[in-house]
Formats: sequence, C-alpha cells, structure tokens
Amino acid sequence: MSYEQDRHSNHISQSFNEELEQIRTELLTMGGLVERQLSDAVDALVAGDTEQAEQARKSDQAINDMEMMIDEQCTLIIARRQPAAADLRLIISVSKAVSDLERIGDETTRICRYAIELANDGKNVRGYQEVRHIGNLVRDMLQNCLTAFARSDAEMAYKVAKQDKEVDSEYRTAMRSLMTYMMEDPRYITSIMNVMWILRGLERIGDHARNMAEHLIYLVSGTDVRHSSLKDIKRTVREVEQKK
Repeated sequence: MSYEQDRHSNHISQSFNEELEQIRTELLTMGGLVERQLSDAVDALVAGDTEQAEQARKSDQAINDMEMMIDEQCTLIIARRQPAAADLRLIISVSKAVSDLERIGDETTRICRYAIELANDGKNVRGYQEVRHIGNLVRDMLQNCLTAFARSDAEMAYKVAKQDKEVDSEYRTAMRSLMTYMMEDPRYITSIMNVMWILRGLERIGDHARNMAEHLIYLVSGTDVRHSSLKDIKRTVREVEQKK
C-alpha cells in the first residue's frame, strides 16, 4: 500500500485530517521564511548591504517561534489522537524537519553577522563568488525539500540527497582556494577567515537540507534512510515508486 493510500485511511474525524494538513502547511510556511532569510543573507553579503543583512538576521526570532508552535501542535496531536502508521510518520517527519529548518535559520543568522562584519571592514576580499555559487546550491536544495514535502515526492527528496554531494565538493574546492590566498597575503587573514566561516555555514545548511529529504523519504516509505548511502536511498525510492 502506498503512502497516499495509507494516510488518513482509518480516520473517524475529518478534523484529524485537517490537523495533519495544518502542520504540513505550517512546515511549508516556515520553510518559505527560512528560504527568504537565506537568500537575503547571501545577497546582503555580496552587495555589502548591512541593512539587508540586519533585517535577515531579525527573521531568526520568527523562525524560532514557528518551530515552537509547530512542535507544540505535533505533541498535542499525538496526545489527543494517538496516531499510527502513515499519520504518525507524518508528525514525526514534520517535527524533525522543523528542527532542521530552525538550525538552518541559526546558520543563516551567523552568516548575517559575518556579512555585517565584512561590510564594515570594507576590504575587497576573495570568496564572494564561491559564497554566491554555494549559496545558490543550498537554496535550491531547500526549495526542492519543500517541494518534496508539499507533493510527498520521494524522487525529489533523492535529488536533494545527490545535490548535497555537489555542495560538499564545491565547499572543499573553495576552502582550498581561500587557504592558498590567505597564505599568500596575510593582510587578509581575518576577512578570509570570516568568508570561510560563511562557507562552512552554507555547507551545514546543505547537510540540514539533506536531513529534511531523508525525513520525507521516511514519511513516504516507512524506511529510515539516515546514514544510508545514495545507492541505498535510491533503492528505497525506487521501491516507493513501484508501489504506486
């Protein structure tokens, strides 16, 4: 039985369906807020716009508030409804995905702080092109994660897992380049270190996006694919597609 056939199949109350769809909707709303924050943070860094960076940083409180609200709703649904099967997987997956979104918000907030420091420093340092490139990659991963949750799309989630390998590769290349530049010109050590911390934050955002993709695959398949290889994840996704 597929996820779509299994979910909500034994509900007596229509309000139960509405509660489940509500937490999914709120996850997507929170994801949209995090996505905008990330986009604004990268744009602010590249443009040297401290005002935009500060506005993006202030989004962190709203993201934290949404995490707490959705977690409370998930807890109440479990307490009142005692869900099982696909319904329980939905609640668990949403709760875990919300936690990853909050951590993406934390990483983005740190990026905003570094962006402000770099703008105030005023030095023309290397690494902004790499930040833009990797920032676009992880933003695309986040967008695909949210699309996967909206559509219950395991194939899209698998795409995110593959994208994470690309992000890791680009991150390592960028770090090697910046290390070389920093050793050649010690005057820029502090500024380059800030750029490197930003890149590290973006790499971690990619990791959290992959976590979210794995939560979605668990939701639709019932298989926990955390710490699994891409080959094993692909096998699980293929099995989901065959059951449709």
